[in-house]
Amino acid sequence: MEIKAKTQLSSSPRKVRLVVDLIRGLKIDDALSQLDFVNKKATLALKKLLNSAVANAINNFSLEKSNLFIKEIRVDEGRTLKRWMPRARGRATQIRKRTSKVSLVLGELVDSGIKKAKKQKIEAPIKLGETPKEEGKAKVKTKKDDDKKDGDEKGKKIIDHRAEGHGKHAKIEGKNEAGFAKKVFRRKSG
Repeated sequence: MEIKAKTQLSSSPRKVRLVVDLIRGLKIDDALSQLDFVNKKATLALKKLLNSAVANAINNFSLEKSNLFIKEIRVDEGRTLKRWMPRARGRATQIRKRTSKVSLVLGELVDSGIKKAKKQKIEAPIKLGETPKEEGKAKVKTKKDDDKKDGDEKGKKIIDHRAEGHGKHAKIEGKNEAGFAKKVFRRKSG
């Protein structure tokens, strides 16, 4: 079973390969502890990539973290951003800001026999203007439904809960309520 993950970094591939060479072929726990003690910029991004791949293995394939190791990790050259810097006598020289693509493949130490990912149900999107085929899906509004709702909600009071803070200082219900702004302007300075 192979679990894949990819990322792009804003460091040059030459700098990232220094860190990647340290963790190639290690178990996951050993690789994470190795990255904790390396003083390079790329270590944080590589830790995130490694944790992401482990999370995919655990959630999608029901594998154990202790049974995983880094089977393959590769650093390729990404796109190069071209910038210009002024130099003497009105000249300009090019600066190449290199990026890198890291691809990671995790493998199992002892084969568990699991070949496929767990299936997740995804409902098909409903197109505008179409009526749903099953009753469990979204209901299309009609003019009659709107009229019924207006009659039911005539006596109800609409309250906007978004404006309420922890101390209910931003309540909008009535003018008699002392709001936060009134309290601020009532304070005496000095």
